[in-house]
Amino acid sequence: MNSATVRTLLVRGMLAGVVAGLFALVTASFLGEPHVDAAIAFEEAHAHSHEGGEEVVSRGMQATAGLATAVLVYGVAIGGIASLVFSYALGRTGRFGPRATAMLLSGAAFVCVYLVPFLKYPANPPSVGDPESLDKRTALYFLMVLLSVLLAVAATILGRRLAPRLGNWYATVTAVLGFAAAVGIAYAFLPSVSELPEHFPALLLWRFRVSTLAVQLVLWTAFGLTFAHLAERALRPRTARDGGVGEDAKDGEQREAEQGAAPSSTAPAAN
Repeated sequence: MNSATVRTLLVRGMLAGVVAGLFALVTASFLGEPHVDAAIAFEEAHAHSHEGGEEVVSRGMQATAGLATAVLVYGVAIGGIASLVFSYALGRTGRFGPRATAMLLSGAAFVCVYLVPFLKYPANPPSVGDPESLDKRTALYFLMVLLSVLLAVAATILGRRLAPRLGNWYATVTAVLGFAAAVGIAYAFLPSVSELPEHFPALLLWRFRVSTLAVQLVLWTAFGLTFAHLAERALRPRTARDGGVGEDAKDGEQREAEQGAAPSSTAPAAN
């Protein structure tokens, strides 16, 4: 794949990321923000002391412009990265076309980048928890993301190497089981972090975490569908156009040959 095609896919991936970010923004606004407000209200109601500092960014700004900026920037970033991965993976992961490759990549990214780390270190509502453990929790979360991605790459390589001996189906099953086993070992050895207040409502916590999961699911699904369509249009028309030019060239050469041969065959008859 040449650099011009990669650049085209990069632009379309970022555009798909914007579209996915808009869908995720709507989902977060309707599902996530009410639970964030409830968590903040709980924290304020049970706080024993309040600092008298002025609020730097208002809650209204955080829930509107702040949320939109964060989600859209995140969408553009993951769109650009995913498009580069797509450019490398296309044709190397089996006989999948652009649309199927984009959807498989989107699903794998959702599982590896978000779902696997989320199951070990689920999201907590803002302003709830111990601020002193924030750095530790953040470091552990990104460590889990890194491990998940590396294990997924290793599982893909394992599946490709086993395919000639076991067949595609059994090689894929073996690779997936190996990935799940390795993730389970990582879960067992990495420390857990619990920083919620003792009497925090379990239902509110559950709804908040489900809403964050829904936002990510909408984000990656929208990105996969949008980028699959854009990548298909970027790659397929050119292939068809190249083929069409070749056929037209052949037809033209044949017509020229026929037209050139006609005078030579009729010339003697005229004499």
